[in-house]
Amino acid sequence: MPIKIGLIGKTNTGKTTFFNAATLSSEEISSYPFTTKKPISGISHAITLCVHPEFKVVDNPNNSKCVDGWRYIPIELIDLPGLIKDAWKGKGLGNQFLSIAAQSDALLHVVDASGGVDSAGQITEVGTGDPISDFADIEEELIMWYHKILEGNREKVSKAIKGGTNTEEAITDLYRGIGVKKSHVKESLRLAELTEKEFDDFDMMESKKFVTHLRRISKPTLIVANKIDVEGADKNFDRLRERYNDTIVIPASGDSELSLRRAEQKGLIKYSPGSEQFDIVKPGELNQKQTEALDFIKRGIMGEFMRTGVQFAINIAVFKLLKMNSIYPVTNDKNLTDKKGRVLPDLILLKDGATVNDLAKEIHTDLTKGLLYAKDLRYNLRLPTDYQLRDRDVVSLVSASKK
Repeated sequence: MPIKIGLIGKTNTGKTTFFNAATLSSEEISSYPFTTKKPISGISHAITLCVHPEFKVVDNPNNSKCVDGWRYIPIELIDLPGLIKDAWKGKGLGNQFLSIAAQSDALLHVVDASGGVDSAGQITEVGTGDPISDFADIEEELIMWYHKILEGNREKVSKAIKGGTNTEEAITDLYRGIGVKKSHVKESLRLAELTEKEFDDFDMMESKKFVTHLRRISKPTLIVANKIDVEGADKNFDRLRERYNDTIVIPASGDSELSLRRAEQKGLIKYSPGSEQFDIVKPGELNQKQTEALDFIKRGIMGEFMRTGVQFAINIAVFKLLKMNSIYPVTNDKNLTDKKGRVLPDLILLKDGATVNDLAKEIHTDLTKGLLYAKDLRYNLRLPTDYQLRDRDVVSLVSASKK
């Protein structure tokens, strides 16, 4: 299953442009509230350096692609309808939004850094809106939704605890459908200082404190400060970083990335997503407007911020927020091939701390039966089944049947 990343935020913050740039899709972009009336899903990629140059082989990828030494790993990107106040009560597209957001592994919260959106998500004069409040509004909706789940099921949790289920397990059962794990609940109880307190004694403030931590831990989120190319947006970007100093804030220009990817598609420029530069291949085929736009991106975006931020945000979500490691499993330890002779065919993303056994499970559940050890093909080492794999490990699994 590919990793799922949800795009959240108010309407008109540029979520759909970001989505189109990241997936090179062409969903409707307009300034009407709720242009995105239903969740739209597309394939984007997390990008990491490939290991094939290090092993001096030519790879033949199967589940990903390799371009100029970079591996592109498919991930699912979901553009969610914009939220409005009281969405957690089911207003607007609230219920639909929240149920889909729940299926995401991580969230990219897109705000309009130019301050060109008012509190209701309507286009307003640049600089009059407040991205800090916009972020807080949406966060509150998510927290209140988590809170509603807990408060609406107090009796059920209490009954389960009295029946012998421990508190962590009973609470986890409520949220299991939205990807919450027992470890998330345990850590949230600790941070809310409620580990030693009886569940029936949690007051409203304590349960809200608990769900605030649970929302943050179970759905790791970063802020995309979009429209950074608009004058004055850099000041709001600084304010966002200062106010939310416990959250990663990435400056971005979805418009610029979309322009670059479309120009690249037409063969006008050479550009790799996330790159800090691009080369104009066919200057004679560019009209004045295109030339000026590319010149602005080179100076105003890459000159100031190094990159457009779209691909960077996705990479940070996968490798920093979700703490994923790139693992290359192969069947033949001599040639680094699978059974079909493909060299370094697959790249599997596993959470930091995942073991050789977890890798076997990910490839096929039957592989865990009779699993003896793995071979680390970089250092020619035997790795026990409980060994925690590291990023860029290239391994072959050895089982009793294979032996």
